[in-house]
Amino acid sequence: MTSLFVAANETQLNLPTWAWLLTIGIASAVLLFDVYWIARNPHRPSNRELWVALSAYIGAAVLFGVALLVWKGPKLSGEFFAGWLTEYSLSVDNLFIFLLIMARFAVPERLQQFALMVGIVIAIVLRGIFIWLGATAINNFSWVFYIFGAFLIYTAVKLATEGESDDEEYEDNRLMKAIESKVPSTPDYEGTKLFIKKAGRRMATPMLFVILALGTTDLLFALDSIPAIYGLTKEPYIVLVANLFALMGLRQLFFLLGGLLQKLVYLSIGLAVLLAFIGVKLLLHALHENELPFINGGEHVKVPEIPIAVSLGAIVVILGVTTIASLWKSRRDAKFGGPQDAI
Repeated sequence: MTSLFVAANETQLNLPTWAWLLTIGIASAVLLFDVYWIARNPHRPSNRELWVALSAYIGAAVLFGVALLVWKGPKLSGEFFAGWLTEYSLSVDNLFIFLLIMARFAVPERLQQFALMVGIVIAIVLRGIFIWLGATAINNFSWVFYIFGAFLIYTAVKLATEGESDDEEYEDNRLMKAIESKVPSTPDYEGTKLFIKKAGRRMATPMLFVILALGTTDLLFALDSIPAIYGLTKEPYIVLVANLFALMGLRQLFFLLGGLLQKLVYLSIGLAVLLAFIGVKLLLHALHENELPFINGGEHVKVPEIPIAVSLGAIVVILGVTTIASLWKSRRDAKFGGPQDAI
C-alpha cells in the first residue's frame, strides 16, 4: 500500500521513447484524418458537428488529466490542467488574428475549415520544435527562467496597454511577403488545392498563402505561450500534450466563438494579468534556483515559490472574471446602445 501511495505521488515523468512516439502517432493520425476528410468534403461545419468534435477534444483532455492524477498524483495533474487552460486561453486570442487572415485573403466560408486545419497542423509542428528547444534550454541553463519571466511580463504590459483593435488589419509578416513575392500564384481559389497547372506552368493558389499565414502567425504567438506553460510545468511531455489538446480544438472554437469574440472586450486585459502572474512565478523560480554569480553570489535566493494548486486556482479565477466581466459589459453596452464609460 505504501509503495502504491508513493508511486501515485511521483512528481516527475520518466516516459520511455515509445510513449512519446505513441502520443505523436495518435495525434498525427487524428489530424491527418481530419485533413483528409475536410479536403474531400469542404463545407461550413454545422453547430452540432462543431460541438460534438469540441466535446470529444475537451473530454479527452479531462480524461488525460484524471488519468495523470490517478497515475502520478495531484502535482503533475494540476500542472497539466493549468497548462492546458493557459494554452487554450492564449489560443482564443489567436482567433482574432485568424479572423483577420481569413478576411485579408477573402477565404470562401466553405474552405475556411480546411485552411484552419492545415494551418493548425503546421502550427503543431512548429510548436513541437519550440517545445524541444525550450526543454533543452531549461535542462542546460537554469538562468533561462529569468529571460522567460521578464519576457512574459513585458508581453503582459504590452498587451494591456495596446489591447486589441476591432479595426486592425492583418499585415503579412516578412516570411509571408517574401513567399508571395517569389511564388507565382493565381488570383482565384481552386477548392482545397494548393497548386495547379495553368498554361503549362505550376502556380500556387491563394490557399497556400492562407495556411502558411495561419501556421507562421501562430508561431509568433508561441513566443509567449511556450514560456508561459514552462512557467507552470517543467515536463516537456505535459507541455506537448497540453498544446496538442489546445490546438486540436481550435478549429471548432473559430466557428463557435466567431461572434462571441467581439463580446470578450476584456480578453486582452485578462490575458495580460495571466501572463504577468506566470512571469512573476518564473522569476521567483529563477531566484530560487539561481546560479548567476552576480545575483546573491551565485547562491540560491530564499524566496517563496507559488505552488501549482495556487497557480491553477489563479488561472481559473482570472479567466472566469475576464469572461464574466466582458459579457456583462457587452450586454450593458447593447442595452444602452453603445459603449458606456465606467463611472
